[in-house]
Amino acid sequence: MKIGQLAGLAGVNPSAIRYYERVGVLTSPDRAGGQRRYSREAIYRVLLIRFAADMGFTLPEIRIFLNGLKSDAPVGPRWRSLARRKIREVEQTMERSRQLKMLLERLLDCRCVSLEMCIERLRLSPRMRLFGSRLGRKKR
Repeated sequence: MKIGQLAGLAGVNPSAIRYYERVGVLTSPDRAGGQRRYSREAIYRVLLIRFAADMGFTLPEIRIFLNGLKSDAPVGPRWRSLARRKIREVEQTMERSRQLKMLLERLLDCRCVSLEMCIERLRLSPRMRLFGSRLGRKKR
């Protein structure tokens, strides 16, 4: 199939297909008359690339996953390895998001009259906590 057909079936622009080839997540196809001719298997790879990218996998991670993958090869072992690593990243992102939410909720109630007071109240600096009594804390 031609690049436009593949792009249409996958829901991407032809430029995305060319980009996937350039970065090594999609194998360059054979050419006929100077035009790319993709196998039927290419649609599955492009859909997998899109899905993995939408889920937060980077192109280098996708390249590792797809490197040497044959259409009849089991994908489970590769997915498990990447999934374990990605789960750790997602957990870290979730923790940062929880912390950000707590900070934003505190900011909604901010009545600080100075940046110094705000930093102290939000406990942004461990050193401020240690030396707070020496700084002559002001009543809030």
